[in-house]
Amino acid sequence: MYKYVKIYFIFLFFLFAFSTEAQNNNNAVGKITGRIFDSLTGQPVEYATISLFTQNENKLVNGVTADDKGVFKLTNVSAGTYKIFIDFMGYKKSEKDNIIVSREKMNVIIGDIKLSSKQTMLKALTVTADKNFIENKIDKMVYNAEKDITSQSGVASDVLKKVPQVSVDVDGNVELQGNSNIRFLIDGKPSVLFGSNITDVLQSIPSNQIHSIEVITSPGAKYDAEGTGGIINIILKKNNVYGINGTVSLSGGTRLENGSLNLNARKGKFGVNAYLSGNAQLLSTTINKMDRSSQDTSTISSLLQNGESDFSRNGYQSGVGFDWDITPKNNINGTFGYNYFGNNNTGSANRQSLLQDISGNQLSDINDVINTSNKFHEYSYDWGLGYKKKFKKEGQELEVMFNSSNGNKYSYYEQTQKHLSPDSIYNSSYGKNPGIENETNIEVNYTHPVSEDIVLETGAKAELDNINSKSDVYLLTPSSGIYDFNTAQSTSVDYKRAVPAAYLSLTFKLFKWLDIKAGCRDEYTKAKADYSNSGVVNLNPYNTVVPSMFISHTFKNKQILKISYSHRIERPDYRDMNPFINASDPKNISTGNPNLHPEIGDKIELGYSQTFKNGATINPTIFYRGNKDDIQSYTNYYPTKKIGDSTYSNVAISMRENIGREDNFGLNLFASVPVTEKINLRTNISCFQRYINTGMASGGNIQGFNYRANINASYEISSSLIIELLGNFNSPRINAQGKMPAFTTYNFAFRKKLFHKKGSIAITATNFFDKYVNQKTELTGENFTIANTRQLPYRSFGFNFTYKFGKMEFKKEKEIEDINLTNPPGN
Repeated sequence: MYKYVKIYFIFLFFLFAFSTEAQNNNNAVGKITGRIFDSLTGQPVEYATISLFTQNENKLVNGVTADDKGVFKLTNVSAGTYKIFIDFMGYKKSEKDNIIVSREKMNVIIGDIKLSSKQTMLKALTVTADKNFIENKIDKMVYNAEKDITSQSGVASDVLKKVPQVSVDVDGNVELQGNSNIRFLIDGKPSVLFGSNITDVLQSIPSNQIHSIEVITSPGAKYDAEGTGGIINIILKKNNVYGINGTVSLSGGTRLENGSLNLNARKGKFGVNAYLSGNAQLLSTTINKMDRSSQDTSTISSLLQNGESDFSRNGYQSGVGFDWDITPKNNINGTFGYNYFGNNNTGSANRQSLLQDISGNQLSDINDVINTSNKFHEYSYDWGLGYKKKFKKEGQELEVMFNSSNGNKYSYYEQTQKHLSPDSIYNSSYGKNPGIENETNIEVNYTHPVSEDIVLETGAKAELDNINSKSDVYLLTPSSGIYDFNTAQSTSVDYKRAVPAAYLSLTFKLFKWLDIKAGCRDEYTKAKADYSNSGVVNLNPYNTVVPSMFISHTFKNKQILKISYSHRIERPDYRDMNPFINASDPKNISTGNPNLHPEIGDKIELGYSQTFKNGATINPTIFYRGNKDDIQSYTNYYPTKKIGDSTYSNVAISMRENIGREDNFGLNLFASVPVTEKINLRTNISCFQRYINTGMASGGNIQGFNYRANINASYEISSSLIIELLGNFNSPRINAQGKMPAFTTYNFAFRKKLFHKKGSIAITATNFFDKYVNQKTELTGENFTIANTRQLPYRSFGFNFTYKFGKMEFKKEKEIEDINLTNPPGN
C-alpha cells in the first residue's frame, strides 16, 4: 500500500511541476480590470468568480476572485481576444465578449459589470434563499456551513443541528425527516467510515473544515438507492482560486478542541489541495440510572443500577487532491485521504437485584458492583480517480470515476463483577473484535442534451463490498484467576456483497410550463456470508427497481411549486449484522443480527418556495414516507439466557430487527426573514405523525406525534462584528418499544473579523445555564419495562481563531485606485 501511495504523490508532484513550468514559459504581461455590482442594490458583489476564456477556442486561460469591494484584476494576460464569465451564487451568470489585449493596449479597463439576481433557472430550477446560508434547489437543499459562526468551534453534528429537515440528538445521532437510515457522503463519495459508527465520524470532523452540507430527501435515479431517509453530502473546504493560499483554524474549549489546515495551489490548468484536521472531545462524566422491572407467572424481579461513566473521543482527517484540465474539454482529478477516530468509555455502577414472589414476599436481595471498559478505534484510507470529458455540444459530458475505501476497525470490552460482602470477583470477561471493511466503486455517467428543453442522463455503477470480522472472548475462572479463550462465544464472519446498477433519467418540459425530471434505477444485490458457527450462507440475491420523479412549476414573483416521488432501500450495514456479543454489561447485552434483510421505503413530497422583495423566504414541505421491514433497535428480556456455554440471568439483549412497517406523515417549514438590514431571523420547524406496526408478539400498533423546532437570530453590529443566537428543541420520539427523550439546547456566539478580514475570532457558549442535559428513556416489552435516566454534561464554552493566508489574486493593489471606474449607483 505504501508503495502505491508513494507513486501517487510522485505523480502529483511531476504533474504540478509540469503545469507550473508551462505557465512560466508564457510571456504575458497584460491586465484586465473591472468591478462587479448588484444591478438592484448597487452594492459591490464580494468574491464573485471571474473566468477568462479565449474568444474563438473557448479555452480557459486565467481566473480570479473579486475582492470585498467587487474589484477584480486579471494579470499576466497575453495579447489576444478574450471573453470573461462572471459567476456568483444567487446571481445570473454574466458574459462579456471581445475583450482585446494588444501590445498597444496591455491594460484593459472594463469598468462596472452589473449582476442580476437569479430567481429562477429553467433547467436547474434553483431558488436562492438567504444566499449566505440556504440554497433551495429542485432535488436538494444546500446549507452553506462556512457562514455559520455558532458552530465554528464545534464538529459536524453541531452544523447539522441547523440544517432544515435534519435533527441531531445530544449523543450525535442524526435523523432526516425523522428517519435515521441516511446515506452519508463526503464530497459526493461513499466511505467505509460511515459503515461503522456514524456518530463517531460526525463528532470527529471539525465544523470549520466543512464548506457546505447538501440534503437530498428524494434522490433522483443518478444517486445510489441506499438510504430510506435520503442522502446527506458533506462538502469539505477547498479553493479553486488561482495562486497559493490556505486557511488555518484553531479551536479550544471546555468540551471540544480541534484544528485544521487547508492548503491550495492553482496555476493555469493545474491545481492541488491538501488538508489536515483533528478533533478531541475532552473527558466528561455522565451519571446513569436504570430501573428495570419484569414479571412471569410466579415471580417479580427488579434491577436497580446507579453509576457513572467517563467518556472521551478523538480523531483526525487528512487528504490531498489534484485537478488538471488537460485540455478545455478534458479533465482528470484525484484524491487520497487517511482518517482515524476512536473513543474510550470506562465506568462503574452499584447494582441491586430484587426478587419477589407474586404476592410481594422478598425471595432475594443481591448487591454488587460492576466495572466496565469499552474502547473503539478505526483508521481508513480513501482514494479515487476521475475523468470528465466535455463535447462540442453544450452540456454533453462523459464522466468516469473510481473510488476505493478501506477501513480497519477494532473494538474491545472488559467487565468485572464483584460482591460487596465479602469483596470478591465472581465474574469477569473481555472481548476483542477486529474487523476489516473494503468498498470499491466504479461509475460511468453520461449526459446528452437532446434539445434545449430535453436532457438525457444515463450511467452504470458497480459496488463491491468485503467485510471480515472476528471476535475473541475470554472468560475468567475465579478459582484460578486465569482468563480462558471461549470457543462458544467467539465468532468470525467473512461477508462479501456485489451491487451492480444502471440508471436512465430524462429532464424535459411538458406543456411549456411543467419542468419534469423522471428516472429509473435498477440495482441487483448478491451477497455471501461465511460464519464460523454456521458455515457458508448464500443469501438470496434480489433485484431492486428504483423509480423517481420530480415535477415543478415556476410562477411569477419568485414562486416554485414541486412534487417528487422516490423509492429507496436500506441494506443492513456492518454494525447491524456483526454477530459480536458485547457483554461489557452482562445485564444489558448488545449484538448484531446477521439475519436482517433490507428495508424498503417510498417517499412523496410536496414543496413550495417563495422569495419576497425584501429578501425574506419561506419553504414549506409536506411529506409521506412509508417503510416496510423497517430496521430498528429492539430489546428482549430473558430471566435466563444461554449464550455459547455461558448462562446469563436477568438480562436484556438489544439488536437490530426488521420490526414490521412504519408510516410517517409530516410537515417541514423553513423561513428566513430580514427584520432590518442588520437583523435576520431563521427558523426550522418539523413535525410528523408516526404509525408503527411491529408485527411481533411482544409489540403491536404504536403511534405518536413528533416535532422539532429551532430559531436562529443574527445581528450584524458592523461589517466586521456579528452575534448569533440559536435555540433548539426536540420533542420525545416514539419507536417500536417506547419513547426516546426530549431535549433542549441553545448556543450563543460572536465573531470579529481581523487583519483586513483575513482573520477572525469567534467565541461560543452552549447550554451555559445548565451543566447537564437530562435524558429519560422508557422501553416496554413482553413482561418487562425499563426506565433509563442520564445526566449528560453538555455545557461548554469555546474559542476559535481562523486566518486566511497567501496570495489569492484578488488582493486590491494601490494602482487600482487610479483606474477610471464609475461610481456605483446610489453613491
